[in-house]
Amino acid sequence: MPYLSVEDLSIHYEKEGNGNPIIILHGMGNNSQSWKKQLAGISENYTVIAWDAPGYGKSSDPKVELTEFSQFADILKGFIAALNYKSVTLLGHSMGSAIALDFCHRFPELVDRLIISDATRGSASLSMEENQKKLAARLTNINTLDPKEIAAQRVKELLSPNPDPEVKKEAERIMSQVRPMGYRSVAYSLFHLNQMNMLSSITTRTLVICGEFDKVTPVSESEIFHNQLKNSEFVIIPGTGHLCYQEDPYSFNKIVLDFLK
Repeated sequence: MPYLSVEDLSIHYEKEGNGNPIIILHGMGNNSQSWKKQLAGISENYTVIAWDAPGYGKSSDPKVELTEFSQFADILKGFIAALNYKSVTLLGHSMGSAIALDFCHRFPELVDRLIISDATRGSASLSMEENQKKLAARLTNINTLDPKEIAAQRVKELLSPNPDPEVKKEAERIMSQVRPMGYRSVAYSLFHLNQMNMLSSITTRTLVICGEFDKVTPVSESEIFHNQLKNSEFVIIPGTGHLCYQEDPYSFNKIVLDFLK
């Protein structure tokens, strides 16, 4: 299994294919395992790398919780440098999109193209009271519940109204692997997240994707990103929820490949 040392962390990743590199960044309840159909389906002409973020999957925990997505992006910068890539395409899902946007804003010379899927505005979409309640609920859940309980509660909100039972089972299996350090780091980072002022300065060619029935970050949220990002295209995947890339990997992969061509 491939690992890279970045700062004081051991970062695990999955890698398939040959060609120009695509780095995939998972969401809050996931890890690199959720991208297996993208690793298989996009890698014919590209090198596809899905990382486990700090505190997730087989990557090590940070010594203290991260509190900003810029910290994740700094680790991503070291990860890309350790891979010896001068520039990459970034594909971020949900909280991974927040990492990708921060990275692209601060290090545009390192990003060839940007893909954000079911992107989150974090605190920018909430009142202060709602934002504080969300943080408290997330911290309570990860501090008091077994990860399998969190997965059973949460996954049904991440999928379409009538998901494939096998997709639901796999999503629950992966989410049941969440660990307190990683989950708390993302909870604090979402609490502090407001990237609205940086979006208009990003000129990298961008693809915005959203599942039609996404209840977590609905189509209306992705439309905001599309409208603010000057050089963006927007595609909705019918019949899917927040985890659109898992529910309809064929359509997701085709949309990505068409954009990259």
